[in-house]
Amino acid sequence: MSTNNPHSFDPLQPQIPRSNGLSSGWIIAIAVAVLAIPVFLACAGIVVGLTLPAVQAAREAARRMQCSNNLKQIALALHNYESTYKSFPPAYTVDSNGKPLHSWRTLILPFMEQQNLYKQIDLSKPWDDPANARFSKVVIPFYQCPSANLQPATTTYVAVVDPQGIFSGPTGCTIAQIKDGTSNTLLVAETDVSQAVPWMAPQDIDRASFINVGTAPSSHTGGANSSMADGSVHFLSNNANAQIRTSMLTKDASD
Repeated sequence: MSTNNPHSFDPLQPQIPRSNGLSSGWIIAIAVAVLAIPVFLACAGIVVGLTLPAVQAAREAARRMQCSNNLKQIALALHNYESTYKSFPPAYTVDSNGKPLHSWRTLILPFMEQQNLYKQIDLSKPWDDPANARFSKVVIPFYQCPSANLQPATTTYVAVVDPQGIFSGPTGCTIAQIKDGTSNTLLVAETDVSQAVPWMAPQDIDRASFINVGTAPSSHTGGANSSMADGSVHFLSNNANAQIRTSMLTKDASD
């Protein structure tokens, strides 16, 4: 029997289920999104893993360039000192008893825009004398390699003190004494962090330390920057053998 009641139930007519608030399409979309999160995170990790080494390499290249610029400024100051005094500075100054007092790095301060600091240092007393203690703690930016993890007021820019080198001791070297040519002779070397010294101290490295690099940790991957007597800066590989390093160090091939 038929009925006109719109709310009556007809078992012969298909019934449309009521919505529970979410369509099947939305459910599928949410499921896909949830499943995609781990995949996205994994891909992001791969991208970061591939990008990070390139970023680190770019940063190190920039630091190495800044280190090279530091050595160029030091070489320029050394040449300005030579122009003024007709010789490069001695490796260190000494008192009347021959005791080392101050480093060549102190002597070139006036040529590195550090005239005021230089005027306050008592050159007649040792660098670590109480009269000079506070000045020895001043950080000189040009003396700090940005790749080196250094203690404050220390440096890895050193002279190689040797009788056959430009820095032989308490006596300065003239340009005329560099018979091998300024472009072939070492002026200042960059050493590893383990051999860093207070910039104001009359301390550097000797021939053996420069030639026998061995496995010493370098501030830069694969080598270190070096300044030649003509003011140029080159990257010296850790693989450079003793013959190459000795040739760089000596100012006269006949020595």
